[in-house]
Amino acid sequence: MKCQKCKKNNADTHVKRVINGEFEEYHLCSECAKEMGYTNVFSNFAESFSDDFNSLFGSFFENALPARTQATRCETCGTTYNDIARTGMMGCADCYNIFSDKILPTIRRVHGNTTHCGKNSPSYKAEKTEEKSVENKTSELDDLKAELENAIKNQEFEKAAVLRDRIKEKEDNNE
Repeated sequence: MKCQKCKKNNADTHVKRVINGEFEEYHLCSECAKEMGYTNVFSNFAESFSDDFNSLFGSFFENALPARTQATRCETCGTTYNDIARTGMMGCADCYNIFSDKILPTIRRVHGNTTHCGKNSPSYKAEKTEEKSVENKTSELDDLKAELENAIKNQEFEKAAVLRDRIKEKEDNNE
């Protein structure tokens, strides 16, 4: 459904209001809604409520309730742990160091480990190198056997004897 005000963008805000018994309903895009003063009521309410609550009871508890500005922030990007928890994204590379005590248990729970075990890790590269080495030896052995068969078909027995000895030597080295 298109915005009823600009008639260009898709409507993503639905506003209903009753004034003096008259019912009005609008379907607006986010830009037009913001322009008309319709913002997210709940986020504004939550912020003002926490400010009011802290100012009302803050002195009673003698600063037992921390102000929002006292939250630990990354010096580089200004991200808080709550921002990371809400969005699921780090603000910058320094956030990993600053919030490591809070994010490592989550990473461990989700991934089972906190060290990299992917294809760029040393143990993975060693496995792949070993596999390639075995594959190379196997393919080289297969090539020698095919060459031996061709030598026998062409009745090149001296060459076949040399190939036979090389194949036997390779098979003994693989064991």
